[in-house]
Amino acid sequence: MRRLEVHKTPGEKNSLLHCWKIKNPLLVIWQFLIISICRFMPSLRAKVWLIRLIRVKVGKNTAFGLMSMVDVFWPELITIGENCIVGYDSVILCHEFLVNEWRIGPVEIGRDVLIGANSTILAGVKIGDGAIIGAGTVVHKDVPPGAFVIGSPMQIKERGKVDE
Repeated sequence: MRRLEVHKTPGEKNSLLHCWKIKNPLLVIWQFLIISICRFMPSLRAKVWLIRLIRVKVGKNTAFGLMSMVDVFWPELITIGENCIVGYDSVILCHEFLVNEWRIGPVEIGRDVLIGANSTILAGVKIGDGAIIGAGTVVHKDVPPGAFVIGSPMQIKERGKVDE
């Protein structure tokens, strides 16, 4: 079960067209610039420093792969534990803009978690310590500690027993 705060769209237009009323546009632009720099930043240390600058809580010895990205609107809702890897081109989201509503929810990632390349972590999800998220997985619900999940829709697999 995802932990989401649901808000009705104010007015007739879809919720994304109201994004500037929902969140300060200058703050979003600042966060977008920092995240865009981080996507191409080769220095892992500098990347973590910049990500912390936009209020993402990042534990020691955590690394973000090239092109990985955190939520542009609510990065402050992301917590990542120590010794994690966020793989190449992965995305961590804390919001969803829908036609008639918008939702936000915190993302909590435990320690020693591996998020494989091209994965997407959706808003309101908690990933337990030691979990492995396989490449290309869309994480749409909580992941227990030590679990190995893969696919879209996400499926929990036994470690070392992946279907081919």
